[in-house]
Amino acid sequence: MDKEVLENHKKYLERARFYRSFGYDLEKERDFILDRSLPISGEILEIGTGKGHFALALARRGYSFISVDISRQEQEIAMLNLRYSGLERQAIFKIEDAGHLSFSDRSFDTIFSINVFHHLEKPVAVLNEMVRLLRQGGKAVLSDFNDKGLEIINACHSAEGRTHDYFKHRLSEAGEYFIVKGFAVREYRSEVQKVLIAERTQG
Repeated sequence: MDKEVLENHKKYLERARFYRSFGYDLEKERDFILDRSLPISGEILEIGTGKGHFALALARRGYSFISVDISRQEQEIAMLNLRYSGLERQAIFKIEDAGHLSFSDRSFDTIFSINVFHHLEKPVAVLNEMVRLLRQGGKAVLSDFNDKGLEIINACHSAEGRTHDYFKHRLSEAGEYFIVKGFAVREYRSEVQKVLIAERTQG
C-alpha cells in the first residue's frame, strides 16, 4: 500500500479519536444513519462527499454509488479513505454543484446527504434537485447535527483555532419542504444527529 494512503488513514484515525474525545463517535453515528435508512436498493447518490466518511460507511456495507461535491481536494481525501479498505471501485466521485446536478430526471432510488444541510447557502435549490432526481418509491435521507452535535462540532473547531462556517439552516426546513411536495416524512434522533427520511410515495 502506498505511503499517501497510509498517511491519510493515520489522519482519519486521529480525526476519529479527536471527535470521540468531544463525545462524537463518527463511525457509530454513520451506522445509526444507515440502519435507519434500510432497506437501501437501486441507484444511490450521495450529495456532499466531504472527506468520504459516509461514503466509506456505504462502501463497507457493499453498496455502489455516485458521490458529488464541489471540492476536488475533499474528494481526493475521500478516495484515499476508500482505497485503504480496497473499496474504491464502489464509488464514482464527481465534481458537481448540488443545486444544478447533471443527472437526468428520476435517475436515483436513494439520495443521501449527511451533515451538509447546515452548510447550504441555498438549501431549496438542493432540495429541488433531490425531488427531480428521485424515482417513484425512492427516498431522500438527510442527516445533520442536532443542537448537541453542533455544540460539539463548534467546540472541535474552536479547539483547533478555527470557526465552523454554516448558514444555520435546520433539518426541519427540509422536512416541511418535502411534506409540501407530497412526500412521506419520518424522523429519527441519535445523541448528536437528526435523521430525516422523505419517501416519494406519489407523483
